[in-house]
Order: sequence, then C-alpha cells, then structure tokens
Amino acid sequence: MKRVKVALVSVYHKEGLGEILRKLHEEGVQLVSTGGTGIFIESLGLPYHAVEDMTGYPPILGGRVKTLHPKIFGGILARRDNEADRGQLLEYGISEIDLVITDLYPFAETVASGANERDVIEKIDIGGISLIRAAAKNYKDVLVVASKAQYTPLLHILEENGAETSIEDRRWFAKEAFAVSSGYDVSIFNYFDNSDSSAFRIAIDNNILLRYGENPHQSARFFGNFDKAFDRIHGKEISYNNLLDIDAAVNLIDEFDELTFAILKHNNACGAASRPTVLEAWKDALAGDPVSAFGGILITNTDIDRAVAEEISKIFFEVIIAPDYDTDALEILMQKKNRIILIRKETEPASEQYRSLLNGVLIQDRDLRIHTAADLTPVTTACPSQRETDDLLFANKLVKNSKSNAITLVKNKQLCASGIGQTSRVDALRQAIEKAKAFHFDISGAVMASDAFFPFPDCVEMAASAGITAIVQPGGSINDKLSVDYCNEHGIAMVKTGIRHFKH
Repeated sequence: MKRVKVALVSVYHKEGLGEILRKLHEEGVQLVSTGGTGIFIESLGLPYHAVEDMTGYPPILGGRVKTLHPKIFGGILARRDNEADRGQLLEYGISEIDLVITDLYPFAETVASGANERDVIEKIDIGGISLIRAAAKNYKDVLVVASKAQYTPLLHILEENGAETSIEDRRWFAKEAFAVSSGYDVSIFNYFDNSDSSAFRIAIDNNILLRYGENPHQSARFFGNFDKAFDRIHGKEISYNNLLDIDAAVNLIDEFDELTFAILKHNNACGAASRPTVLEAWKDALAGDPVSAFGGILITNTDIDRAVAEEISKIFFEVIIAPDYDTDALEILMQKKNRIILIRKETEPASEQYRSLLNGVLIQDRDLRIHTAADLTPVTTACPSQRETDDLLFANKLVKNSKSNAITLVKNKQLCASGIGQTSRVDALRQAIEKAKAFHFDISGAVMASDAFFPFPDCVEMAASAGITAIVQPGGSINDKLSVDYCNEHGIAMVKTGIRHFKH
C-alpha cells in the first residue's frame, strides 16, 4: 500500500471533482494545482499550492506551458525505492507527487463541432497527456486519474481505504490512463490523416462481453456504443449472432422510404414487403418464407401497434426492431421473457467498414448507394412498366443486402423468393424459382434482380421460362449482348445499374 501525501490536480472537466477534493483534504493530502482548477479548489474553501510556486515559473505561451517542468515531472517519475532518484529529489528540492488527477482538452469534440483548424490545434493537449503518461509509467508509486470517467472509482477507494492505494489499484488506473492517452492520439492522427488511410488507427472504449461468439465455444466482445443506436427494453442479452443480424437488418431497412417490414435469417432477408399498413406489410413479408422466419430477426420502419404484435407473436423470433411500440403492443410482445425488443434511435451510419483477416484488416467505403428510377438504364427494346420499375428497385435493394451469389424475385413489392450464397448464379436462380413454387407464389409477371452481371444467357433463359418479365442487373460482361438479345427475342425488359453489389 502507498499513502497519498501530495496530489497534483489540473483538469478541464470539473464536474464531480468537488467530493474527491474534500475527501483528499480530510485525509491530510496537500493539493497542488494550476490556474483554473486552483480557482475551483478555492471556491470549495480548500487550500492549495500553485504549480508556479513549486516551479518558480508562471504559465507561459498563452497557457501552453504550465506543468512542463522538472520539479513537476521529477516528483511524479521518481522511483521511491531508488536511492539515486531520492538523492536527486533532495538535491534539487523536488517534492514527491503521489496522485495525479488530470484530463485532456476535448479534441475530438472540437473537431466534431466543425471548428476551424486554429481552434482544433489549440485543443491538442500537451501538459495533460505528458502528466498522464508519466504518472502511469510510475504506477508502482503514483496513482493516476486520467479522465472524469475514473472519478467514481477513485472516490470509492478514498471512501474504503482513505488516502492509501494498493499496487492493484494503481496498475488498473495506469491501464485506464494509457487507454485514454492512446485513444486521444488516435483522434489526433485521424484528423491529420484526413481520410488518407496512411495507417489504420481506431480506438473504441465502450465494450460488451457477449454470451459467446459465433459458436458457444468461442468467446466474444462487442466494441462500440450499442446504447447510442438502440434502447433495449426487453429480453435476454444480445449475442454475437444477434448483432450480425441486427446490423444486416438495419442496413436493409434503411434502403426503404415507404412503410416496409422485413424478416432476416443469418443476415439475409427471407421475407420483405412494402404496404400501406404495417399489418399488411408483416403478413406479406411472412408469406415470403414462413419456415425461415422461425427464430428470425424482425424489423420495420414504422411503429408497432397491438394488431401487429398479436400477429407476430404467433411465431417464435429472436429480435424485433422498430422506431417505437404502442403500450398495448409491448404488453403482448413482452410476454416472452427472452424476446429481444429494440427501439431504434436516429444515428448516422458509419462511412467505412472493417474486417479482420489473415494477419491484417480490410477497410472499405460502406455501400451506401441507393438506386432510384433514374439509375436504371434500359438495354432492351422493351422497357419496364411503372409497376415493374417499382418492383425492380425493390428487388435491387434486397439483392444488394443478400450474400453473393444472389438472385431475388419480387412481385408487387413483395419478396417472392431469393437464392443466396450460391457458388453459381444459375444455382441461385434455380433455388429462388423452386422456393417460390414451394410457397405457392405465381411468379409470372414477377421481376428479377441479380447482384452481378450475367456472363452467359442461361439465367435469362431460366427467368423467361419461369414467367419473369423484367430484370435488373449491373451489366459489364463482355457477353452482355447475349443476354440482351435473348430478352429482346422474348419480350423481357432488362435494365442495368452499372454498379455491382457483391456481399461476402
């Protein structure tokens, strides 16, 4: 155990600090501080020593230099069990500092506010970051508190042990301090990097220990602020696979402006429909594949009422996501204790995606392109009708969010069937046609979307035999003309987007 006798306090955020300072004073700890924090200490009626009285220098360069002095850093970095260090402290009249409470200028917040570069640069902390690293390095003798998030743990120690700290306490606070300093440097680097991706740097503090990973024998954590995106109002803890499905569900529903309901299983839509009412949308989404819907993820872009809650409660599902729920709808949905009920909040989607593989990380821009009718370029003599155009856009949104190779069949803004994750596009289409038939869909007059081009006309031949009347695909194959010619011969309208949507 080490007893705190001298504490250096120099902070930007003072909320919650008063109780700590009073407790330190009660324990006989001498407080040392800088200008703004010193004024705050005085306002509490507590005594303190000014840093400039210890160093013999006032703050200079507009406050850029306050604590950067051997009499401060010597007192922090001195090894108490090192005879030479103790001798130099005595020689130069340096007092030991046993506790450092500091934080950093709000750099990331200043950048996010849209401030000009001069103001941003002034929020790059020098003294604070140096104090944090020095105190954390010498954790065997010094306790460091590097952010207001650590005020509560410090207060607990003071209440339980007075001004004495254990090596375990000091090492934990040092670990937290280096998390603060490294995250701060990441923010600064990314600002100067200006999205050039000259190096991969990311820092996330919030994390959730998940029940397990993709499989029960794998451990897993989620790093991110889940509560910023959702309110979890009922159900068991979120799992690794839940998170993957929730992410896929959100990406899909964000494609739609009109009222839409979707059901997902293993990151793919197995049912989706856009309708005037949420009850109609739910029933037609479920009709797409009532078998796969079992244990699925449900999402809609409108509120859930009692009538819908009664219907969807007739099947087993893992998660439901909506902007809100009527009170009587929640009463029904919450009857299953493990059912996860999420309210989605308004958040901006991330602009980039990361994926670890081999011995590195892949990074790419997120596919945020949403096609409109203006993006559909006719390549055949026949042009799609307005109804077919609406269905082609609907189908293209679904295929974009399905695992490749993928084909979706849509009629009247309802997913009739999809073929997903196949090694051959022909197999994907065959799977979709067979599935549509299995659930008694009449796909005559339906449209088809493909996530990539057709290298041969075999897919359009199968589509024509099934009664498909319009097709959307990226185009770009050297053999595009073969598929276009076949469509012209059979009166099928084909449009291209020029954009492929592979998804692995």
